[in-house]
Amino acid sequence: MDRCIVLVDAGYLLGAAASLLAGEPSRSRITVDHAALIQGLRERAESETQRPLLRIYWFDGAPDRVPQPEHRRLRVMPRVTVRLGALTRSDGRWAQKGVDAAMHAELTELARNRACSDIVLVTGDGDLLPGMMAAKEHGVAVHLWAVQAADGDYNQSEDLVAEADERRVLDRAWITKAVRPKELTGVCAPPPAPRPEIAAILSAPLPESALAAAAQRAEEEAAPARHADAAPNGREPGEQRVPPGKAVPTPKDLAALRGPGTQAAQHPTSATLRWSSDKGWVERPGGAPEGPEAAALPTLAQLTTAEQRWADREEDITTVGGDPFEVGQVFARRWMTRLPEQHNLQKLSAMYPRIPHRVDGELLRYAARFGLLAHKDDQIDEHDRYAIRAGFWREVDARTAAEHAPAGDRAGD
Repeated sequence: MDRCIVLVDAGYLLGAAASLLAGEPSRSRITVDHAALIQGLRERAESETQRPLLRIYWFDGAPDRVPQPEHRRLRVMPRVTVRLGALTRSDGRWAQKGVDAAMHAELTELARNRACSDIVLVTGDGDLLPGMMAAKEHGVAVHLWAVQAADGDYNQSEDLVAEADERRVLDRAWITKAVRPKELTGVCAPPPAPRPEIAAILSAPLPESALAAAAQRAEEEAAPARHADAAPNGREPGEQRVPPGKAVPTPKDLAALRGPGTQAAQHPTSATLRWSSDKGWVERPGGAPEGPEAAALPTLAQLTTAEQRWADREEDITTVGGDPFEVGQVFARRWMTRLPEQHNLQKLSAMYPRIPHRVDGELLRYAARFGLLAHKDDQIDEHDRYAIRAGFWREVDARTAAEHAPAGDRAGD
């Protein structure tokens, strides 16, 4: 058949593009316009082979082979078929499993069935050499495309390059039509406005038991000896302070602060820092339970109709990129828009920085759909959790600020 087929190893293509544009092979360092990338691959394949395109096969890895948002966008594009291998985490790094085997099987099967006259391979893995040789034996012309290497050298197997019928390089000018590096600011979100209740907690002296336990841990870890006669940060000698390495109290320390015989009277109930997770709220011994106002706030699921749920799914597939900060913003925007009583928004804003556990758990479960889970323990990475919640609060702050702005300001006068 006088048609061409393109087989893309997404890990190679996007990893090499990240190395070229951002200086490291992490795909999180680049932003990809998949529609433009697919169109560019199609036009170049038809130009190079002088054959109409039959199909583009996109091979990639995903945790538990569950399609991620980019895969869901790709597989609804015309002439695109997505094949997923496993994505596993080992020693803090992600690795694809089964992608090379799937490409090898597809390559040999297409050639054996004479489904095309030309096959374009966008890969650098030498494991595909037997498949390339088998395709050539079935009369198929094999074109091997490389991504321009950041150091000017090859980023493909030498044997694979030698065996290909035709060789081309996707240079920087071609790559940047669909891929661009992310602008890193060094922080996941702008710092929130200072809150007096949080400052009260962080400046509160810890009880004797917590101080003793912290001192013992410091000695066990061979921390530098403390000078008892020093008065750092303007403190008077003998005044209680948080020991080295203990600048932020733990939940256990905070609970002890509210125990009998402590200085609880000096710190109001509102000055309590609470933690929540994607598995819901867990009461800590000695901690204050969540108030009835927080428990009464509706979840997004309760506010969403069947029609809205379908529209949300389409938006997640087509427009939400999966950046943790962006995910938090999208969730907050939907939740606030669908609130029947806007006074609930003021209640939520007053609870900053803690998101009520029912809403917070739903937020993190929503974020998990975008591949933000660490595969090892099915928990969202700590940095990502901060970014998700920061995006949520940024959107809430923007909404409440707009509602309290004077009419002239809202109109742009």
